[in-house]
Amino acid sequence: MAIGETGLVRTTVRTLLRVGARPETTGFEHVPATGGFIVASNHLSFLDSVIIQALLPRQVRFFAKADYWTQPGLKGKIMSGFFNAVGSIPVERGDQSASVNALNQLVDFIEAGDGVGIYPEGTRSRDGRLYRGRTGVGWLALTTGAPVIPVGLIDTDKLQPPGRNIILPRKFQIRVGEPIHVEKLGPKHSLPIRRQTTDRIMDAIGQLTGQQRVASYNKRPDETAS
Repeated sequence: MAIGETGLVRTTVRTLLRVGARPETTGFEHVPATGGFIVASNHLSFLDSVIIQALLPRQVRFFAKADYWTQPGLKGKIMSGFFNAVGSIPVERGDQSASVNALNQLVDFIEAGDGVGIYPEGTRSRDGRLYRGRTGVGWLALTTGAPVIPVGLIDTDKLQPPGRNIILPRKFQIRVGEPIHVEKLGPKHSLPIRRQTTDRIMDAIGQLTGQQRVASYNKRPDETAS
């Protein structure tokens, strides 16, 4: 999709969000004006990627479940069109090799000067708590040396009640924190520093959201059932 079309899609969704939900936004000045960067956010709602990609001042590329490109009906067409417009990367959920490939693609985007987004919790928090961060975000930061922009989302889960397709006009907050800078070590660095970097990022997200912290990893419903 052309750059002009991408800008039009983001502007349209941004306008709809601002008129319908009146979001409270803070810290947008922390998003770098140029160069590659990583957005690391908590995750409460299916709409979180849409919100971040529409509202932040620069384009942010997320990798997202491949299912989002195959949903039926008008909603499916709108969502797949939006994700294509903002440069999201489809990845098969639960496929480890696909996830690794997606991380490598994010490295390529960062090195090309783009912004990329990642949810360190791995999946949505269904109880509102902030779970332990998976270390992919630490690997990405240390591999590229790009600044990490922590983002805290508050009340985005109220926009779309669980199990319902309707989107409600509810206020929410998006808080952007100061960049976290790490040394560029390349892809072959120690696991302890990757864990330390991930924990540092999660601490920054937690300070923005005020969520109760959980020491364990979050799990998808299908993982819990198994």
